[in-house]
Amino acid sequence: MKNISSVLLISALALNQSCTTMKKTDTQQEVPVTDPSLSSNPFMKKSKLQYEAPEFDKIKNEHFKPAFEFGLKQHDAEILKIANNPEAPTFENTIVALEKSGEVLKRALIVFSNLTSANTNPTLQALDEEYAPIFAAHSDKMYLNENLYKRIKSIKEDGLDAEGKRLVQYYQQNFEIAGANLSASDKEKLKQINQELASLSTQYANKLLEARKQGGVFFSDAKELDGLSADEIEATATDAKTAGQPGKYLLALQNTTQQPLLQNLKNRSTREKLFKASWLRAEKGDGNDTRETIEKLAKLRLKKAQTLGKKSFAEWKLQDQMAKTPEAATKLMNQIATPAVETAKREAKDIQDLIDQQKGGFKVEPWDWNFYAEQVRKAKYDLDENQIKPYFEVTTVLEKGVFYAAEKFFGLTFKKRTDLPVYHPDVVTYEVFDHDGKSIAIYYLDFYTRDSKNGGAWMSNFVEQSYLLGTKPVIVNCYNYQKPAPGKPSLISYDDVSTMFHEFGHSIHGMFASQKYPSLSGTSVPRDFVEFPSQINEHWALDPVVLKNYAIHYETKQPIPQALVEKIKKAATFNQGYMTTELVSAAALDMDWHTVTNESQLIPVLDFEKQSLASHGFTLATVPPRYHTPYFAHIWGGGYSAGYYAYLWSETLDNDAWEWIKNNGGLTRENGDRFRKYILSVGNSVDLNQAFRDFTGHDPDIKPLLRNRGFIK
Repeated sequence: MKNISSVLLISALALNQSCTTMKKTDTQQEVPVTDPSLSSNPFMKKSKLQYEAPEFDKIKNEHFKPAFEFGLKQHDAEILKIANNPEAPTFENTIVALEKSGEVLKRALIVFSNLTSANTNPTLQALDEEYAPIFAAHSDKMYLNENLYKRIKSIKEDGLDAEGKRLVQYYQQNFEIAGANLSASDKEKLKQINQELASLSTQYANKLLEARKQGGVFFSDAKELDGLSADEIEATATDAKTAGQPGKYLLALQNTTQQPLLQNLKNRSTREKLFKASWLRAEKGDGNDTRETIEKLAKLRLKKAQTLGKKSFAEWKLQDQMAKTPEAATKLMNQIATPAVETAKREAKDIQDLIDQQKGGFKVEPWDWNFYAEQVRKAKYDLDENQIKPYFEVTTVLEKGVFYAAEKFFGLTFKKRTDLPVYHPDVVTYEVFDHDGKSIAIYYLDFYTRDSKNGGAWMSNFVEQSYLLGTKPVIVNCYNYQKPAPGKPSLISYDDVSTMFHEFGHSIHGMFASQKYPSLSGTSVPRDFVEFPSQINEHWALDPVVLKNYAIHYETKQPIPQALVEKIKKAATFNQGYMTTELVSAAALDMDWHTVTNESQLIPVLDFEKQSLASHGFTLATVPPRYHTPYFAHIWGGGYSAGYYAYLWSETLDNDAWEWIKNNGGLTRENGDRFRKYILSVGNSVDLNQAFRDFTGHDPDIKPLLRNRGFIK
């Protein structure tokens, strides 16, 4: 996942996601520094570290608020000077000036956004809630500034290069989407809505973080955890001790509906407790219950869309995406949903048959699926997940798998850095070098789950590439792998391996950015394109050359046997009906929440979800959506509202492009250079539909996706 929430936070202020400095120009307004304490604030000047990486050894909680206050004033003054400039509007004195504005504010915001996602604390959470409406108001002050909008509209594209023309179009579209064409009274109404939405989204995120933290299940007897390895049980005991319950065992929650440990837990009662703890985490009627917040968010989003002249929030939101309309996104989902559900029904029968053969005496429930699916997989493909995990030690997967594939495909090399400060002891850092030996990026990794971190996995920037600003990428990948007990290896599942390759795909997209203007750089692309590079990178996990290099047994140091590799490949389409159904049902649920056209359609959260799933034919109770509405963080707090379909849209691009790569030699530098040229290095500076056609030679085709998931031959 690309951390869209931080992108939105920055772009909402017409800023890029860089924490870079800028050269002073005649369009900038000096704001005097009157507070002596600001002189020691690390956000007041650019970092002296390589590529302006954040000085985490100097940054403290108390630095954010003064930097926000100063930065807001500085940016206000800059925007007003640009808007009220008596000189005729030009590309340089208006658009470029906007690109350079907000130096202190963006530097503080990008670090703040990443810390509130990856290592938050009560002080940061309180600041987040306090400043969310302030930042929303600040954004509106710029986007709804009539003088500024008129200047942007009057700029001629004659004489500009292709990227400059694209940037002018980008600004004009963003201003119009934000409401620059509204009447004065509607602008005031919109400002109030945006502030309320910002506050509610932050409240939702904070509630959900606490709900996940409090939702873990404690067990008193290790026998209840039968099926877990000794190391896993030891890790749960450590987690319980950390949580203040020594002598017990804690199964902490991850962000998805299904929990990874369900496939190994033999005790059905334990499985049921863990699943229900996950499902009910944010609907307990306590202070962490998110339902009321969600209902307010849905109503306000509809009100915002209608204020902006659209029937629904989705219609408003998709204007600048590849899909363009909710109807196009829904058409794609429907094409995938029907074969997915039919396949899931056949998979459910296989699981029920196995339960009956074992004289289980019960009907399969959601908490049983992964446990018995794993047994069906063993029976069909003689493949045991526990056979695989010893070959997937986390650092080996990273350095000999993810990095190795990048070296073979793109010519990249990586050097571990221990001299750069980090925001948590678990974080590790690398410097990235291009095929010609030139340094191109700094790369942080944050592998392990903790109470201060949001669930899931994502990529984000600390600094974005820009030739205008003279900056290179500083990137972070965050995961939520279970931290091993001290002295034990960190062994991960094949799904976790795929996640690591996926998130690095986002990172490589950011590293290969080659834009002049930060607003168009790297991963600053539509949501339904941003997952394309990350999804295509997943394929290298099973490439025979790459797999043999990283799948090394942590004890014997022997590479994975070819027989086991063949089993993994044969099992690649196993359980795809289930996995696709849980994904498509979540995407359909998201779209339904955001295609309502009348407030009367917004019934209570749980009733709305039930009605939505039934209307799309998702009636198989054993296959719940990947995210239940109360903890669907992507759409209520993460920037993917009306956009969760993007994974499926991007996967269509991914599978089609992957067939092209396979048919043209696979893992070759020539293919890597071509993918870099047409896809990874263009950012949002070109028409991305055309970029795809330039790479593959044709328009996207859904058939490769259906073939890859085993739905058609």
